[in-house]
Amino acid sequence: MGLYSLVRRQLFKLDAEASHDWTLNWLARIGHSPLRAFLRQGVKNKPVQCMGIEFANPVGLAAGLDKNGTCIDAFAQMGFGFIEVGTVTPRAQPGNPKPRMFRLPQHDAIINRMGFNNQGVDFLVEQVRQARYKGVLGINIGKNKDTAEADAAQDYLLCMDKVYPYADYITINISSPNTPGLRDMQHGEHLQKLLAALKERQAALKEQHGKYVPLAVKIAPDLSDDEIQSLADTFNRYAVDAVIATNTTLSREAVKGHPHADEAGGLSGKPVAPLSLHVITQLRPVLDAAIPIIGVGGIDSSAQANAVLKAGASLVQVYSGFIYQGPRLVKDIVNGL
Repeated sequence: MGLYSLVRRQLFKLDAEASHDWTLNWLARIGHSPLRAFLRQGVKNKPVQCMGIEFANPVGLAAGLDKNGTCIDAFAQMGFGFIEVGTVTPRAQPGNPKPRMFRLPQHDAIINRMGFNNQGVDFLVEQVRQARYKGVLGINIGKNKDTAEADAAQDYLLCMDKVYPYADYITINISSPNTPGLRDMQHGEHLQKLLAALKERQAALKEQHGKYVPLAVKIAPDLSDDEIQSLADTFNRYAVDAVIATNTTLSREAVKGHPHADEAGGLSGKPVAPLSLHVITQLRPVLDAAIPIIGVGGIDSSAQANAVLKAGASLVQVYSGFIYQGPRLVKDIVNGL
């Protein structure tokens, strides 16, 4: 039994969120000390060009694990080709009432309804400023729960203004199921107005800072083929720089009968893999060839990563698989590509 398996056995005796918080606090301390060297693992250099950026390898850490950017230097030791922090909102917010995170070990899955709990964009920016990490960093931004849908674009613009100088790319999260009304922004006029505002601000910030920071949009797995086509048309029209497919699912079809199956929130992990893969398969032919896809959702092996890349993704991200398998997953995927 590997070291991570032993650690996980102890952590899984705790409440899911309690073990998550304990681990992040420990990683934050380790990451700011010479002890971070103990987290280091050698991962092959397999560079990939995407969004005009060179990635050391195509395997990244998905947003949601390090919402506040406190563990960047710890995760940097584990061989990720890129790290995405957030989702961050303009103002700090506590998120939804607890309990709000549940493990489904029989399915290698997690259900969460965290609700963008974070310490606010200013706190995250300070963590990024202090980090020693020199690799590719994505920053995922969202809106505060109490911001009206009509004013949502202002939240994204405020976050974008603040993180732009420090991000290698910025992700627009409009697909979390845990903020009321957020997913409505994936459709029609809501999406068009948001992208128009963001692309206009991106051009202004490029002039102000003398660098172009790509904008990625993260979408849901619970989309019909017609909705995927409509999204592609909009993304092509506004020339988004990348699409991240996908977020967590509201479907419980794959976990029927589990004691936590009826818990509200987004389901992540192995059950999301076929849904995410379907979205990527449908999206790639109708998305402009210049717009790359970053695949995420149930990627827990080199075989699954290869399937996602074969379907048309340029990069992949891990989250739940990483929690269940530990840092070795990064090395295993890269070695298997």
